[in-house]
Amino acid sequence: MRLAGRKALITGAARGIGLGCAKLMAEHGCDVVITDIEIDEANRAASQVSSHPAIELDVTSGPAWEAAIEHAGDLMNGINVLINNAGIIIPGTVENLDEAGWDRTMDVDLKSVYLGCRAALPVLARSAPASIVNIASISSMIASPNFAAYNAAKAGVHMLTKSVALHAARTYSDVRCNSIHPAFVDTDMVDQVTRSDDREVNTRKLARQIPLGRIATVEDVAWAVVYLASNESSFMTGSELKLDGGVSAM
Repeated sequence: MRLAGRKALITGAARGIGLGCAKLMAEHGCDVVITDIEIDEANRAASQVSSHPAIELDVTSGPAWEAAIEHAGDLMNGINVLINNAGIIIPGTVENLDEAGWDRTMDVDLKSVYLGCRAALPVLARSAPASIVNIASISSMIASPNFAAYNAAKAGVHMLTKSVALHAARTYSDVRCNSIHPAFVDTDMVDQVTRSDDREVNTRKLARQIPLGRIATVEDVAWAVVYLASNESSFMTGSELKLDGGVSAM
């Protein structure tokens, strides 16, 4: 029961990392509200892990964020954990990625974190101690020629996390903000990165780039989220937790 008394809103939680986090957090006593733009799939996910219905949330919309925070707060009688997980990858170099792809990546991967933190901070403060966990990427620190927008957006999440942490420390009592930076994780995004539908071939190919010899599991990320959402990390804010299998050490 490492998260007893915690009340979490998780974005992009209908599948993948978000759903994995919701499951593990619930197992450790956290009250969880799942949000996603795909509401039918989100409701199916919520039925597995939560006593609350899912909330439809377009993370690129400020008014949608305000409504979701209010609704989740009503369902759980407050919120003291926000997991900004929603994200996309649109591959492309700085030359061949079109402007629409750039803008969409920035909206979903970076603007959503700004909107979520802005909407949630005063609500989190009322149920402190509170924690914001932003799912960034090792791509915020290690660039790829074919991920121009994704690299830039996740680097923005990295620095925005630090700015939010400093603001929260100055403005509120016991509200923290940290980021997690995974390398490749075994989700549907692997297929987007490799542009192949053969998951086994894809994971083996990506694992060869990782010193530990494998890509991350959803549970690897979820355990880090449990730590940052809990009192175990109570003196940790404005920090980044790398989950990259050693790739950034090379």
